[in-house]
Amino acid sequence: MKIDLSDKTAIVTGSTEGIGHAIARGLAAAGAAVVINGRAQGKVDAAVAALAAAVQGAKVRGVAADVSTAEGCDKLVAAVPQPDILINSAGIFEPKDFFEISDDDWRRFYEVNVLSGVRLSRACLKGMLARNWGRIVFISSESALNIPVEMIHYGTSKTAQLAVSRGLAKLTAGTGVTVNSVLPGPTRSEGVEEFLKAMAARDGVSVDEAAASFVRQHRPSSLLQRFASVEEVANMVVYVSSREASATNGAALRVEGGILDTIA
Repeated sequence: MKIDLSDKTAIVTGSTEGIGHAIARGLAAAGAAVVINGRAQGKVDAAVAALAAAVQGAKVRGVAADVSTAEGCDKLVAAVPQPDILINSAGIFEPKDFFEISDDDWRRFYEVNVLSGVRLSRACLKGMLARNWGRIVFISSESALNIPVEMIHYGTSKTAQLAVSRGLAKLTAGTGVTVNSVLPGPTRSEGVEEFLKAMAARDGVSVDEAAASFVRQHRPSSLLQRFASVEEVANMVVYVSSREASATNGAALRVEGGILDTIA
């Protein structure tokens, strides 16, 4: 299968590093014109340069905008008013005891992880429907179904993404537009790598040992028995963004290494 997105424009939010950047790189390698997004102009510029260096002939530009705010979403849409592909990848996570999670924490997670995708989808979906082609993908998590006791607010926000995605997919019935979610498991992004380094320093072990210990202790049902790479997650997202995925709509696609112990 050869995925060709050379006539498509894709926005990838939260794509200055981690899973988002790997997705942007994968879409660019498939020929899409990619818009990198992050909050800080310096990080956006660095990410654009890194992608251009990694993918020969990449069509890439950046828009610095904080998509956790309505103003930031408006700024991004004004810069790219008619994307063919919208990847809602911006997200935050934070291990925190439930009794220490404040109302402000709950609001912050909802604004970043849920409302960013709601606002951008509201702005972009009508145009996709009018053109009868488009792809919207929410980067959710296995934590949406397997709520982690160490970060209930995060898990709840990821569950909400599944509900939004499924609801939006119903609006696309009979069209060439699809809306799906992708559920990664533990993935060695830059943010997670810092978390693992802190764990390794605390326990006096290597980072790889800390990663293996985390999977054994916190995700014992994993069939993969390791963290995924950001590229492994990005591969699924690039596929579901393609023409070849035209019959996949309203789905929650797992890239979580078999952690979820259910058939359906």
